[in-house]
Amino acid sequence: MPPKVISMNIHEYQAKDILKKFGVAVQRGIVADTPDKAVAAAKQLHAETGSKWFVVKSQIHAGGRGKGTVKETGSRGVVIAKSMDEVFEKSKAILGGTLVTIQTGPAGKKVNKVLIAEDVYYPGESEPKEYYMSILLDRATSKPVIMASTEGGMNIEEVAATHPEKIVKEWVDPTIGLQPFQARKIAFSLGLEGNAFKEMVKFVNSLYAAYIGLDASMFEINPVLKTSDNKIMAVDGKVNLDDNALYRHKDLEELRDLSEEDPAEVEAAKSGLNYVKLDGNVGCMVNGAGLAMATMDIIKLSGGEPANFLDVGGSANAETVEAGFRIILKDPNVKTILINIFGGIVRCDRVANGVVEAYKKIGNIPVPIIVRLQGTNAEEGAKIIEESGLKVYSAILLKDAAKKVSEVLA
Repeated sequence: MPPKVISMNIHEYQAKDILKKFGVAVQRGIVADTPDKAVAAAKQLHAETGSKWFVVKSQIHAGGRGKGTVKETGSRGVVIAKSMDEVFEKSKAILGGTLVTIQTGPAGKKVNKVLIAEDVYYPGESEPKEYYMSILLDRATSKPVIMASTEGGMNIEEVAATHPEKIVKEWVDPTIGLQPFQARKIAFSLGLEGNAFKEMVKFVNSLYAAYIGLDASMFEINPVLKTSDNKIMAVDGKVNLDDNALYRHKDLEELRDLSEEDPAEVEAAKSGLNYVKLDGNVGCMVNGAGLAMATMDIIKLSGGEPANFLDVGGSANAETVEAGFRIILKDPNVKTILINIFGGIVRCDRVANGVVEAYKKIGNIPVPIIVRLQGTNAEEGAKIIEESGLKVYSAILLKDAAKKVSEVLA
């Protein structure tokens, strides 16, 4: 059984390959994992496009690569190469290094591949111009929304804060799809005319078709470029796929790059657990997403901070509890673990036996564990916990669990 994917990002080169299949015009490029292959890619692009300059683009699952820095060499994550020798040297300065961007945090991410892309900022009848475009689900309206801006290449959050009037939004009724007038409206709002206008209309239609066809949760193209000869193309591409629809796209699931994901989240997925790491000091193990959210609120009210979201679902047993313990304990910031189980589908006494069995199997657990059981056989479960002789504290009510958390953290 393949690991369960909580959310799935793909690399820029993968996104561009997919978008191209839907008729979206993209900057051409070839991926490489060694400096020699990077040079070979540049030579192939030169033969196919005539491009003499190339863009060497690090491939990691994070934005801000152009402003990011490779720890080991000081290179930027996206650089221009004006010769084959520069393609080799600049690829060498990026590959295998740790790229730190505004989105990776100080730890950064290792760069295993670079995309060698053609130069599309060539001189011509007009100046190249960058735009921003994204498509995502607006949960307030339950409709996809297309966002566009003339301020391409910039951090869209900065634009939203300082110049919100420069962001255009167009909501699409999912029952009838994107209408022709909406695509034209977006192109007009960007100040385009002539062939560039027609190209942008086509670009918007193709991008929306890709968004729907892929069952994506988010597209972000920054920048969308108007070239000097009035062509419109995606120079970058960030695609987030909806994991709930991956069963319909087995070919897309194969694009998953485990090296880019949090190791704990990968391990949790293999055990059928939904896990998201947070920055707090209280580990959580809960059955049900709603109860997990309530548990995190209780932790904050008790003076702690949740260290994770971990939903074991409706099948909490010794195996899943043990897997949950091991994953949570990998976080050195965890000072205590709160297990909050509502016994409906699963009986509380079975969960309690699972906790005791998992605790004994792991051995010496260095942090106190608070177990709050409510529902079917809750009293029997509490008795099992209390009589186990282990460093495990039982609670029935949420307020009791919160009090225990406060006492442990004091």
